[in-house]
Amino acid sequence: MIDAMRLPVVLLLAIMNTAFAADLRLGMIGLDTSHVTAFTEILHNPAAKGHVPGARVVAGFKGGSPDIPSSWNRVEGYTKELSEKHGVRMHETLESLCKEVDAVLVESVDGRPHLVQARAAIAARKPLYIDKPMAGSLKDAVEIFRLAGAAGVPVFTASSLRFGSNTLAARAGAVGKVMRAQTTSPAEREPHHPDLFWYGIHGVESLFTVMGPGCVSVKRTTNATGGIRVEGRWTEGRHGAFEEGKGYTGFAEGTNGKMAVGSYDGYAPLVVEIVKFFRAGKPPVEARETLEILAFMEAADESQRRGGAEVTLAEMLRRAGAR
Repeated sequence: MIDAMRLPVVLLLAIMNTAFAADLRLGMIGLDTSHVTAFTEILHNPAAKGHVPGARVVAGFKGGSPDIPSSWNRVEGYTKELSEKHGVRMHETLESLCKEVDAVLVESVDGRPHLVQARAAIAARKPLYIDKPMAGSLKDAVEIFRLAGAAGVPVFTASSLRFGSNTLAARAGAVGKVMRAQTTSPAEREPHHPDLFWYGIHGVESLFTVMGPGCVSVKRTTNATGGIRVEGRWTEGRHGAFEEGKGYTGFAEGTNGKMAVGSYDGYAPLVVEIVKFFRAGKPPVEARETLEILAFMEAADESQRRGGAEVTLAEMLRRAGAR
């Protein structure tokens, strides 16, 4: 063990600088969500619950959406906290931020500017995590993946609900092959986004984590309390449903039993995966599954427009220009 008290100051500083330099330098774009301060606290504070070492947020770009109150009325406060508490340097342009960092997190609470913001990071060849929703539309998400694939830039998106411990256990086979599942989460709407993009995406992400890709079609109805209910039909006779509710719950029924799923275990498990992704360049969620999630949610709105008729994901993906 190194005894810091016996080392010359110059040598001690050199050791500290070397250790600090080993941390990934991260840039955050869009400082209008509590995720930016929560993620940074987990990364920077060794005493924080679920502290994740190995990366630091060094650069930020404010962003903000003037037509979404929960964006414009929070951006200044979160920007101030990042600057004053964590020493994050603010940038006036996306290009300037990208020059200072090793990887980028797009955090804007509004999905509509994500394509423009992602395009800057992809052009700079920076690995990219995009917070939920990946974009303001399935079409924009398809374009982000197309641009990233053409440039060879790794990118992924996920809700923190994907990494709930019981949800991951079901995906790993705890009840055998999952044949039926249902998840519940709040589903507040925002008028500039498809209904489930804003908050229902949490429960939908849990559902797809359990079921995996392979959803064929959806029907949208209402549940007993008048909230959203979306029933999905998967290949091999499997079925999954999302319901709007007050908490994060659900179940998975498989060939070997039934178990609870859909838990929220905090942000730390997601931050762990983000740092691992930035270091290894391998996304923990495949593009196909992400696009199915977005197509599921857009198909739910289309089903409602058609009076609850069944809508295929293939139709939505074709409309969005996906191959």
